[in-house]
Amino acid sequence: MLQAFLGPLTITFPVALFVLDMQFLWVYADDFIGKGLDTWVILKLMWYASARIVNLALPLAILVASIMAMGNLSEKNELTAMKSAGMPLMKILKPLVILMMLISGGALWFSSSAWPMANVKFRALLYSVTKQRPALNIKPGVFYTGIEGFAIRVEEKQLDGTLTNILIHDHRDPDRQASLVIKAEEGKMFNDEDRDELVIELFNGSSYEDQKEPNIRRKARLHPHIMSSFDHQILRINLRSLDFDLADEKLFKKSYEMMSLPKLKAATDSLELQAEDERRELVAYGRKSVALFEDSLDISSGNSRDILDWLRLLPRQDRNTILSLSKNIARNQVRSIENHIDKIEGKLLRRDRHAIEWHRKFILAISCLVLFFVGAPLGVLLKKGGIGLPIVLALITFLFYYIISMVGEEMVKSGTLPPAWGMWLSTIVLVPIASFLTYIAIKGGGRFIFTKVS
Repeated sequence: MLQAFLGPLTITFPVALFVLDMQFLWVYADDFIGKGLDTWVILKLMWYASARIVNLALPLAILVASIMAMGNLSEKNELTAMKSAGMPLMKILKPLVILMMLISGGALWFSSSAWPMANVKFRALLYSVTKQRPALNIKPGVFYTGIEGFAIRVEEKQLDGTLTNILIHDHRDPDRQASLVIKAEEGKMFNDEDRDELVIELFNGSSYEDQKEPNIRRKARLHPHIMSSFDHQILRINLRSLDFDLADEKLFKKSYEMMSLPKLKAATDSLELQAEDERRELVAYGRKSVALFEDSLDISSGNSRDILDWLRLLPRQDRNTILSLSKNIARNQVRSIENHIDKIEGKLLRRDRHAIEWHRKFILAISCLVLFFVGAPLGVLLKKGGIGLPIVLALITFLFYYIISMVGEEMVKSGTLPPAWGMWLSTIVLVPIASFLTYIAIKGGGRFIFTKVS
């Protein structure tokens, strides 16, 4: 039984990772192209991305492998032979159930320990890659702006680095209100590895440099410039801006995706307490703001009509001043209350995001077990092995599970469901289905359900 199951699992799991990795590459392809990244950087990024998508690849691989394994055994009548020998289905599945418990335990450890670490490294590396400047790749007829402070255009570029009709705009000084423009008929470009500089050797050219005019109004400026010509000139450009620098991982460790189970639990409880403190402050502020206070005018015995008569008796300027002050007080109180409410909602939103991640780590472990008890009975009832119909049925089942998971998570984020219900919605739906299929497979039913399919 173990051999029949582990064979398909060792094939489907890497395939699922590869397919999902390709999806990741398509999403970020534009950020990688033209950056001149080392192959090792790309491989590390793919490795960390693979660790991040284990929560999708592992349950899918288990579902496909369980359908294929049990379908192959049923198609070859090996399950029938074992049942004829007096072995019930659950006893036949016992080795696989024990294996699935071990895999679920390993998945729980992975989601709590290895997954956050992979998320940190992935985010830091992805941030570094996306912020990396384009590699030095000057194309003829196009301005190249990959080097900070320069725009370079050449008409022709030879394989040996020879350039013709060169135009260089130098903007290295950010405080400068003018720029330096260099033109040359010919030139040669090469890298100085010792000094990490790009060397452009120019021949037969001229330069135009605008001059600053400080303390002069724009309309009164004369825009003077210096024009010079040269037969030979060497321009050195520092290439440190093209170096790949890895971002500090500490910048990403405080995100909820980068936390282990204990840290997520502590953060969730802390945010709940902070939200409760904000509620108490809001109540205290409300009681303080509406409290009655003594004034020079005793209106406690009068009514609203008396107050209006009193306001009419006041001079117009005093009446407008009182009304304006009253409006300002009311507006300030409304703003203070809205700020408190926004703080409470913000902390509750962060609490729910941490709770989502906390439940997600358990879902990875439980989903492996639940999808196994969906796939194994399906394989028994389907009585079809191979990679055709079992894979199609597995993909349909997994898409159903994945869509419900996404719907539940979005409902939590929108505040429709609490995290516990929303995140476990797919499991709540799948457990009765798994129980029903397992019951039919144990009783030997379902022969008429899949007659047309098989």
